[in-house]
Amino acid sequence: MEILIIGGNRYFGKRLTDRLLLSGHSVTVLNRGSSTPPEGAAHLVADRDDERALEAALGARTFDVVIDQVCYTPRQAAVALRVLGPRTRRYVMTSTVEVYAYEDSPVPLAEDALDLGTVHVDTSLPWDDPEFLDAHYGEGKRQAEAVFATAPDFPYTAVRVAHVLGGADDFTGRVAYYADRIRTGEPIPVPAVNRPATYVYVEEIAAFLEWAVFQEFTGPVNAHSHGPLTTAEICAEIERRTGGRTVFQEVEVGEVSPLSFARSYGMDNSRAEKLGYRFGHTTEWLGTAIEETLR
Repeated sequence: MEILIIGGNRYFGKRLTDRLLLSGHSVTVLNRGSSTPPEGAAHLVADRDDERALEAALGARTFDVVIDQVCYTPRQAAVALRVLGPRTRRYVMTSTVEVYAYEDSPVPLAEDALDLGTVHVDTSLPWDDPEFLDAHYGEGKRQAEAVFATAPDFPYTAVRVAHVLGGADDFTGRVAYYADRIRTGEPIPVPAVNRPATYVYVEEIAAFLEWAVFQEFTGPVNAHSHGPLTTAEICAEIERRTGGRTVFQEVEVGEVSPLSFARSYGMDNSRAEKLGYRFGHTTEWLGTAIEETLR
């Protein structure tokens, strides 16, 4: 198959590219030229936000599948729809659990908890401002999904990825944050009611995305391992490998630690499993994931 990957040169995107190449597919990676793709992949250089540059870089190329790893805003989605929509038969967007930021529920959320038809798309917001984009990450993804969802007959799926753990190349710094404080006994701020959340192993999400490439379903799909995790469970695994002691400090207001949550927005992966994918359980990989990142 002819596959185009936009971005995806690090973390689980890199693993996805390697998987597709090993399977013998023709892979083209498009980015701004800041990094080169793995050996065996073709490379196109363009700024995806520049519609003319994107069209020029693509030329007359068409693809069986486009995998968009870096669509963060409705503007980017609109450009992708115009330029890449006519060039592919399937579009896979990497989305996030953060699209459920407004749906606080004590039960895991299925995909239809978010009605994309009611999402207001506002391309006039300052999406080019990095600080604004960082503060509105979930909203940007919601609106990007809504652009694709409301396009007539657009064959897309949005993979709503849970919080990812594992890998020596985990660039988020979240595990290191806890490890530093556990080693020194420094208090870790958490909300008074600290909710569990859904997670996925870095290798598992790469495998799921590879699987999704070759399916025919459309619309959003949740992707996560079975077995929600609490902050305490994650810290316990870090303690086993670093020594030290976890000291939680409940806070009513202010910034909490990165994997603690006052609201509940765990996901339900039933749709993916009914479609044929079988997720593992967090107990099968949590220790390995923490060990990889700490090492």
